[in-house]
Amino acid sequence: MHEKNPFIKDYDFDLLIQEYSLLKDFVFINQYGNQTIKFADEKAVKALNSALLKVHYGIVWDIPKNNLCPPIPGRLDYLLYIADLVDKENICLLDIGTGANLIYPILATCHLNWKCVASEVEMSSLKNAQKIIDDNSILKTIELRHQKNKNHILNQVIQKKDVFDVVVCNPPFHKSQGDAKKRNQRKVKNLKLEGENTLNFGGRSNELWYKGGEEAFVKKMIEESVVFKNQVDWFTSLISKKDNLKHIKRAIRKISPSEFKIVEMGQGNKKSRFVAWTFQ
Repeated sequence: MHEKNPFIKDYDFDLLIQEYSLLKDFVFINQYGNQTIKFADEKAVKALNSALLKVHYGIVWDIPKNNLCPPIPGRLDYLLYIADLVDKENICLLDIGTGANLIYPILATCHLNWKCVASEVEMSSLKNAQKIIDDNSILKTIELRHQKNKNHILNQVIQKKDVFDVVVCNPPFHKSQGDAKKRNQRKVKNLKLEGENTLNFGGRSNELWYKGGEEAFVKKMIEESVVFKNQVDWFTSLISKKDNLKHIKRAIRKISPSEFKIVEMGQGNKKSRFVAWTFQ
């Protein structure tokens, strides 16, 4: 985890419960004598997120039942590494596919004081994101944009007058709804969660799958980035599956950027990464 990530320390559950009492129902003592929650339980993770955002940033936050619930420490890690990459003040960020949770613009605004624009395909998710903004005056600078064409990523979102320092993206991982269900069942089985609430592995269609999966989505983003090479400093995207890097790197090299990076990250035993390229 990034050295500047405040979540690198263990959660203070007593403080979190004090500020967000609904979390109390999900906290228990594990076999090592530590307070924790079941991270496979969607309700527990949502309560933890709500408490973290309330304690650290004073944010009132909620998402609908069937939307993805993001891990806040990992999402902030991505932004902290972005800050190292861009290395300037007054950063303007574009979040592709912000979802109902709006997590990147929230963290970028509250933790880093960046200016944010966020796009989303699903109107229901966009409405919830707007509600979060309306409920928190500190987020009033965030601008939401509806991507009306599901076949585009940057096109029709970035406008002629726009200039962004960085684009961030957490692309859909799966290739289809069937693929998502199979992988979800396998994950549930591996974690021995049969019979338990496994909604934390749920999500709406545009959050989970894209025809061709993560690789196809990022390749489309790479293709479209050429059009906006004079309006965006750094284009970036998380890459969940390491095996996809080979083909994604090849696609990036084809567009001849002036610079290309793979930034490795890690939260505990989990390894993650993002790709970044620029024409500047």
